[in-house]
Amino acid sequence: MSADEQEQEPVLAADDIVAGYVPGVDVLRGCSIEVRPGEVVGVIGPNGAGKSTLVKAVFGLLRVRGGTVHLRGEEVTNRPAHELVRRGVGYVPQLQNVFPALTVEENLRMGVYLRPKAYARRATAVEELFPLLADRRGQKAGAMSGGERQMLAMARALMMEPQLLLLDEPSAGLSPLHQDHVFDRCRMINSAGVAVLMVEQNARRCLQICDRGYVLDQGRNAHTGTGTALLHDEKVIELYLGTLARVR
Repeated sequence: MSADEQEQEPVLAADDIVAGYVPGVDVLRGCSIEVRPGEVVGVIGPNGAGKSTLVKAVFGLLRVRGGTVHLRGEEVTNRPAHELVRRGVGYVPQLQNVFPALTVEENLRMGVYLRPKAYARRATAVEELFPLLADRRGQKAGAMSGGERQMLAMARALMMEPQLLLLDEPSAGLSPLHQDHVFDRCRMINSAGVAVLMVEQNARRCLQICDRGYVLDQGRNAHTGTGTALLHDEKVIELYLGTLARVR
């Protein structure tokens, strides 16, 4: 990320977010996060810290009870997800992220349903990032491996040419090889000009590729810094990465 990009208005700014699934019970308790143009930002933390809840609240899938969400300076708090897609936000959920009964091509067409005439151009672009999909256009998504489905889900989210891509646990349930492929594609997507916000269980690998990272704990910001700084922070290692991180 260049110095010019650091000075630009954030693509995403979520401030003091309060949200939860049950009335009166807040999972997020004043969490804040920012994504600048050109960045890959990672969110890590223990199970139950509110990582996935944060992404869902930002994307309009969970009502924000307190705080604000701004997209390129404009408030979008509690706007519906389809409106955020139209405004340039892509989202890849952790589970049920493809239509298993549909083919690869049909899944990609669903990704550009708001702009169907752009299908051919966008399909060519995403197949350059994910060459496997070009050979599997007629295959049902449900017959693909977990890693292949994850690639398809990411490709579908890119069909609308988002400026910001939200990834919820992209490596969950994948083999180490497929995890590496996912992280490599995240960097390639970012190099193509898309800012990325990634919630990730593989904290060490996430911090290795991130420009900046946030550590959440009990619904609040616990630590923040560059990916490299957090990767070598003794408190972060001890509490969130594990002692094995010291020798890697």
